[in-house]
Amino acid sequence: MAAPVSDAGEFKSWLNDRLDSLEVDREVYGAYILGILQEEDSDEEKKDALQGIFSAFLEEDTMEDVCMQIINQWTEYSRQSSGRQNTDDAEVQAIATMIEKQAQIVVKQKEVSEESKKRKEALLAQYANITDEEDEAEEGEPTTGNDLTPSDKSLFKNTNVEEVFNRQKQKREQAREDAQKKKEMDKMQREKDKLAKQDRKEKEKKRTQKGERKR
Repeated sequence: MAAPVSDAGEFKSWLNDRLDSLEVDREVYGAYILGILQEEDSDEEKKDALQGIFSAFLEEDTMEDVCMQIINQWTEYSRQSSGRQNTDDAEVQAIATMIEKQAQIVVKQKEVSEESKKRKEALLAQYANITDEEDEAEEGEPTTGNDLTPSDKSLFKNTNVEEVFNRQKQKREQAREDAQKKKEMDKMQREKDKLAKQDRKEKEKKRTQKGERKR
């Protein structure tokens, strides 16, 4: 499966304008087409899937050109987006490295602080009695998010990523279902329009024949 582009806003805008020019419902088919472009690996697979959509609206020659235009536009957008993403990734990695180093310093300082605290308690124990209340106060210190271990933070991060991925997957599946339903409805409407047109032609033909017989 092809890796999805994280932000396809520019392409969505272009695609919506193109669908409008073809008089194709952007609200139903826009998200479905975007899902196809993100999920299918090869241009041939994308083309086949797009033809399955546009066959309900366009003639074969026009459909071929429209499909290739959309695929080429997506390829160009993905290339540009990938370049921007590489720059963003480098910045994110630099920030992550800095945060990791700071976290290591904090952990080290905490370890030193714990050792110092233990030595201080040992000295105080030699000269004074430590009350139970003070012990309970020390034990009852609330934990904060800074006490999370690296494995806990990693698990939290992975859970968030999985939730985002599942939401995106559900949106794509819903868009596919909506597009399929709309396609069937459009097909039925075209058949009705076609029959109505044929019926009008037949009636017009009969009226013409009656007029010729009267003359």
